[in-house]
Amino acid sequence: MEFTKGHGTGNDFVILPDPDGRLELTPGMVAALCDRRRGLGADGVLRVVRSAAHPEAAGQAGDAEWFMDYWNADGSYAEMCGNGARVFVRFLIAAGLADPTDGTLPVATRAGVVRARVSGDSVAVEMRRPRLYDPSTASLGGLTLPGTSVDVGNPHLVCALPAGLDLAGLDLTRAPEVDPAAFPDGVNVEFTALGDPVEGTDGHVLMRVYERGSAETLSCGTGACAVAAVALRDAGRDTGVVAVDVPGGRLSVTVTADSCWLAGPAVLVATGEIAPTALTTSA
Repeated sequence: MEFTKGHGTGNDFVILPDPDGRLELTPGMVAALCDRRRGLGADGVLRVVRSAAHPEAAGQAGDAEWFMDYWNADGSYAEMCGNGARVFVRFLIAAGLADPTDGTLPVATRAGVVRARVSGDSVAVEMRRPRLYDPSTASLGGLTLPGTSVDVGNPHLVCALPAGLDLAGLDLTRAPEVDPAAFPDGVNVEFTALGDPVEGTDGHVLMRVYERGSAETLSCGTGACAVAAVALRDAGRDTGVVAVDVPGGRLSVTVTADSCWLAGPAVLVATGEIAPTALTTSA
């Protein structure tokens, strides 16, 4: 089984080319692939399949040839992954499977079709405008923090740290506790602190994230979009550009009147072959 390994600001993925949808991918195989000791190690798996060949994407085939079949590290599905979409596009172009038309390339996801633009080392994807809704809370190590629920095609809870609490000192080795009634399917929880002003932006936020199905990751693209939308709201703005620093690097988020652009580096680091039987044994 062929694979490529890639990452976007440290958010890493195993990419499996499967144009005709013939690969029998299972939750156990995904978890084994993402195991950092017995597998390849990753935050998730991106299966590259033609939209027409996948039952969840066949209805989008007229708008996007390729479907990003994204799986979390624990073998569960996710609706959307911003960094994954950027790495997915980098792979499509590098593998000669697709070329941008008029500078853009559409990709089908479980959250709908997203558009991508490539400029040198940077890949930007346009997603839905984040929707801010109910307040909620996250509890971590005896600390309960208020937050804002945000829909970016997948669920997020953005919690700003109070002054004097160190973002780097948070213990994210365990999942934050959230209200299961508010998030019946789980939620990605972002913890944020304000950063120093960055020229050319309307805000600068530092972020750490605990992703459902993957634990803490070095970056989360949809999480960065959620964080940027909350930062703009808190600044009294509806639109703008926000620099979001994650442990894996910097992302740029541009919130417009009707969409959200996530931009940053997307890197392919290795290609090779895997023995599926060995993965099944180690799962």
